[in-house]
Amino acid sequence: MCVMRKMTDEECRAFLLAGTRTGKLATVRADGRPHVAPVWFVFDGDDLVFTTEATSVKAANMRRDPRVSLCVDDERPPFAFALVEGAVTFSEDPTELRHWATRIGGRYMGEARAEEFGARNGVPGELLTRLHPTKLLGHTAVSA
Repeated sequence: MCVMRKMTDEECRAFLLAGTRTGKLATVRADGRPHVAPVWFVFDGDDLVFTTEATSVKAANMRRDPRVSLCVDDERPPFAFALVEGAVTFSEDPTELRHWATRIGGRYMGEARAEEFGARNGVPGELLTRLHPTKLLGHTAVSA
């Protein structure tokens, strides 16, 4: 008997915020082929915030078509995942970019290295990207 359970939106959000799980961002190339790339992210209100190099494939894809999907999973039994669908917007504001790059660095690299990460990734040539969710879906106890 499967006991897999659908998460509430609140549970999905808590799952996305837990630990240092990397998101897998799906975009679509101009020729229709899918593209998936890892991203580190944090929340700002309801938005997921991440940075990306302005000349990257994912940036080009998102500029052309802002609709994306993000998958975050827990690879430990009994396994769980959350999917986020929505559209992205961008900012190149240096102050905002540095602030969020530092916050992301704190989450994934630890507070001791947050400023280092912010200095490396909060610079011209990077984009601050906001994913505005339109749909959240998550399941827990996938293998239970």
